[in-house]
Amino acid sequence: MAKILIVDDDHDLVETCKLVLERNGHAVSAAYSRPEGMKAMKAAAPDLLILDVMMDNPDDGFVMAQDLRRQGFKTPILMLTSISKVTGLEFGGDNDLLPVNAFMEKPIKPSVLVAKVAELLNVEG
Repeated sequence: MAKILIVDDDHDLVETCKLVLERNGHAVSAAYSRPEGMKAMKAAAPDLLILDVMMDNPDDGFVMAQDLRRQGFKTPILMLTSISKVTGLEFGGDNDLLPVNAFMEKPIKPSVLVAKVAELLNVEG
């Protein structure tokens, strides 16, 4: 069982992902903003972080991922967002701008989420 932290301001999405992941044996906690997420990372020490891009500020997820990496957190990060649909921009692996392990679009099918979480936990765990 892995400890997973979801940081997203969309309460419905958080609850849906939480149910799916808990049903698959994970312990899931949530935060709904970047400041809450930073505190939760330190307190919960999760095995995986699922992070949104746009919360209170349009770049909160980017800034949080960058801050965590600068602070030495090695926890795998799955960025789950609809920013590509909103902006038309594609994002990929740029270790400075976007230091995450995977980037996936919302909405995400439960089976796809479970498979990606398993992949990240196996690769990084």
